[in-house]
Amino acid sequence: MRKSDAVQPVTRFYSARSVVPVSRMSTVDLIVIELRKAILAGDLSVGSPLGEVEIATQLGVSRGPLREGAQRLVQEGLLVSIPGRGLRVRRIGPDEVPDLYESRLAVEAHAARRLAQRPNATETAELEACLARLIAVSAGEDPAPIGDADLEFHRQLVDLVGSRRLSASISTLLAETRIASFSAKNGYQVRRTVSPTYRELIDAIVAGDGDAAAYALSRQFEAAASRLTGEGEFEDTVEVPIIDEPLAFTRIESIE
Repeated sequence: MRKSDAVQPVTRFYSARSVVPVSRMSTVDLIVIELRKAILAGDLSVGSPLGEVEIATQLGVSRGPLREGAQRLVQEGLLVSIPGRGLRVRRIGPDEVPDLYESRLAVEAHAARRLAQRPNATETAELEACLARLIAVSAGEDPAPIGDADLEFHRQLVDLVGSRRLSASISTLLAETRIASFSAKNGYQVRRTVSPTYRELIDAIVAGDGDAAAYALSRQFEAAASRLTGEGEFEDTVEVPIIDEPLAFTRIESIE
């Protein structure tokens, strides 16, 4: 048999790794998650310093990874670095609120118009579910779930467009909205009653009327900005003053 007729072995490039390994989050990733969660829950008060030694000890990590994680949150706008004073939780005062909502309107009105261009029953159902959740929790006395449901509605509105960059933008803006709420002089407060503009927004998208959807958002944001800047007063609010209390972090190795 000629050498050329010999059966040649077949190289199987996939045989050495037939199963793709699941990537695990790094220690820094877990630190970022814990710090972000504490900030957005109000457990780390706006304007308060980041106690590196105490937090690193509670998390069971060294200060190096903690600082790396904290720098990520500086880039996200949740922490600020003040020369000579270290890292602090960002505070968003009333002077920044109008611009914050102007930015949100630019992103969310665009998203609403895009959805109105192609009304979809499945997407509409997701917005309806978010609104139903907001209405349900608004009957309670705890502002936290009300605020969470409100932000989730707006996050879903943008996520439905399917743009990674738009979703990243609204994620940052919604985090800033939460910080602005914590920075209000009267403490964290939310509306007890659900604004009719949510219903108007969904109905406008279903009707394919992008301009009406954007207008509903505009009116909703004007009222929200007015309340946060102290220019508007609402009797139907649920509020809890932000109180500085010792915060206990979960050790990283016990996080699943």
